[in-house]
Order: sequence, then C-alpha cells, then structure tokens
Amino acid sequence: MLLLSEIIIANPQFQSFDELIAAVELAKEGEMHFRMDVKPPYPDTPENWEDRIEAAFS
Repeated sequence: MLLLSEIIIANPQFQSFDELIAAVELAKEGEMHFRMDVKPPYPDTPENWEDRIEAAFS
C-alpha cells in the first residue's frame, strides 16, 4: 500500500501541489492501493485535493 505521507516525506524538495500530483502519477506504477493519510502541506493545495490525487492515482 502506498501512503501519501510516504511520498511527501521522500520528496522534501516539493514546493507545490502540482509536484506532488506528478509524483503520485509516477508512483502508481506497481501499486494497487493508495491511502491519503495526511493533507498535503503546500500553500497551493486546492479544496478538492483528495479528488485530484485520487484521479492522478487512477
């Protein structure tokens, strides 16, 4: 299972939500399950962040 917090911790250089989305799209390869266990800490995180991350993983 891939956790959102793992992606955020592994990439401290990220400064924006768009960078996180790109990483989720890459990380989905080989993963079957994904859990959003934290809210992204970026200032540009949209209100619909869960929907956008879910779409990136699908």
